Amino acid sequence: MIDKQLRWVFLFGLALVWGSSFILMKFALLGLTPVQVGTLRMIISALFLLVIGFHKIKHIRKRHWKYILLNAALGTFIPVFLFAYAVQNIDSSIVAILNSLTPLNTLILGFIFFGFLFHKKQILGIFLGALGTLYLILKSADLNPDDNYWYALAVIIASVGYALNVNILKKYLSDLDATSISVGNFIVVLIPAFIVLFTTGFFSQDIIGTPVLPALGYMAILAIVGTGIAKIFFNRLVQISSPIFASSVTYLIPIVALIWGVFDGEQIHFTQIFAGLLILFGVYLVNRR
Repeated sequence: MIDKQLRWVFLFGLALVWGSSFILMKFALLGLTPVQVGTLRMIISALFLLVIGFHKIKHIRKRHWKYILLNAALGTFIPVFLFAYAVQNIDSSIVAILNSLTPLNTLILGFIFFGFLFHKKQILGIFLGALGTLYLILKSADLNPDDNYWYALAVIIASVGYALNVNILKKYLSDLDATSISVGNFIVVLIPAFIVLFTTGFFSQDIIGTPVLPALGYMAILAIVGTGIAKIFFNRLVQISSPIFASSVTYLIPIVALIWGVFDGEQIHFTQIFAGLLILFGVYLVNRR
C-alpha cells in the first residue's frame, strides 16, 4: 500500500484507539490513582515494546538520544499524568475535545521553534480554536459545577507537549524507523516510572478481589494497544505525512470519545458540542493548504 493511502489507514485506526483511551482511563481510575495509572501505562508499554522491538535499539545512534529523551518527556512521561488527573476530575469526552488543540499548537510551535511554514489564513483557525476552548471550559464548568475545570489546563499543557513532540520527531528523527523511536522512548521512561510507582504504595496494595484487578486489565489494554502499538503507528504516520496531518488525528478522537461517554452515562449538552465543533473548525482552517 502506497504511503498516501496508508496514512489514512493509520489516521482512522489511531482515532479509534486513542478515542477509546479516555474511557479506559476513566475505568482504570476506579481502582488506581492518577499517578499509578500514568506509571503503569508507561511500564506495561515499555515491557511490551522491549519484547517485540529490543533488537531495534542498535539502530539508535548517539546523536538520536537527546531528541528521544525530549520526545519521551514531552510526548509520554508528562502527558500521561496530566491526562489521568484531567479524566479523574472532568468528563472524559470533554478531555478528548480539548485534546484537539494539538494541531493548533503543532502549527504555532512548528513555526516559532522549528522553521515550518505558517500561512496568514491560518491565524483565523488559531483564533477560533482558542475561542472554542475558552467557551467549552466556561460552559462545561457552568453545566457541571461539581467538576473541577481547572484540570482543563492539564489537557492544554499536555497538547503543547504533544505538539513539541511531533515537531521534534519530524525534524530530527525522520531517519530513524518508527519502532526504534518508540522503544527508545520507553527505555528512557521505564526506570523513572518504576521509581514513581514505588512511591505510591502500589506494591503493598491488595489486588485480588478488589477494584485494582479490573483496573489493571483496563490499564493493560490501554498500555499495549493505546500506547505501545499506537506509538509505533503514530511515529510512522508522522514520517510518511506531515506534523500537521499526523496531529489531525485529534479531529476524529473526540467523536469516538463522545460516543463512549454517552454510553457511559456522561451528560453532553449541545453548547459543549458547539464549542467542540468550533475547535475542530479552527483545526480544519489550520490544516487547509
